[in-house]
Amino acid sequence: MKKLIATTVCLAGLAACSKPAKTTEEKTEPAPKAVGADKDSHGCKTSAGQTWSELKQNCIQVFNEGFRLNPVDPPKDAAVISAFIILSTDQSKLELFLPDDAGQQSLILNKTGKDLYESGPYKYDSNKSILYMNGAEKYKGNVE
Repeated sequence: MKKLIATTVCLAGLAACSKPAKTTEEKTEPAPKAVGADKDSHGCKTSAGQTWSELKQNCIQVFNEGFRLNPVDPPKDAAVISAFIILSTDQSKLELFLPDDAGQQSLILNKTGKDLYESGPYKYDSNKSILYMNGAEKYKGNVE
């Protein structure tokens, strides 16, 4: 009889220490998203500054691999947001990465002359390192 009472007391004690069952009113929070898990449709990690390059057919960091073009007339008291270019291996094409506010990720310009690449309203003079948009100078590289 003493063993039965002792066993009952032990089981009651263990039951009191166990985690209570969840009620239907409790809300579960979603698991936090892992850092670096923000891949785009090409598998590029945007948090690491990667973007897809059509010419390279790979994810790249344009600020490390591209040539920087700064705005000709940057707004006063605002951050300078650059454009970048990457040339194909045979230099027959140029990939242009405009700032995000341009609404496009990249554009391909074809070589049309000795130092000229063009596509629609975009024209890049590689000799002067100037990007023209609709005939107006918009971006310029640091070439002297």
